[in-house]
Amino acid sequence: VQLQASGGGSVQAGGSLRLACVASGGTFSRFQVGWFRRAPGKEHEFVAGINRNSASTYYTDSAKGRFTISRDNAKKTVYLQMSSLIPEDTAVYSCAARDVILTRPISAEERDYNYRGQGTLVTVSS
Repeated sequence: VQLQASGGGSVQAGGSLRLACVASGGTFSRFQVGWFRRAPGKEHEFVAGINRNSASTYYTDSAKGRFTISRDNAKKTVYLQMSSLIPEDTAVYSCAARDVILTRPISAEERDYNYRGQGTLVTVSS
C-alpha cells in the first residue's frame, strides 16, 4: 500500500487549503486513515482521523471547527479541508492508514498505523 499526500502550499492567515491523500494498492475501503503533521522543531502531531465508512471522525482540539476530514472510497482518497488557517498550522502534513475492523476506534497514535505516506508542506503566513 502506498499513500501520497498532496495539496499543500503557501497561504495567508485566514485562508484555506484542501489536502488529499491518495492510496494505491490494498482495499482502501478497509482502511482507517489519519492525518498527521510535523511543525518545525515540534513532534509529530495527530490532526484528524476517519473510519472506514466515514461514520466516525476524530479531531485534535486545534483542528475542531476549522478542519474537516472526509473520504471517497471509490477514488481511494481522503481529504482534509482546512479553513481559517493560522501560522501555527505551518507544518508538513502526511497521512497514514491501517486495515482494521469497522468498529475499531480511530487512533491518534501514528505507531498504530501500518502505512504512511510522504508529506506535503503547508505554510501559513501572517
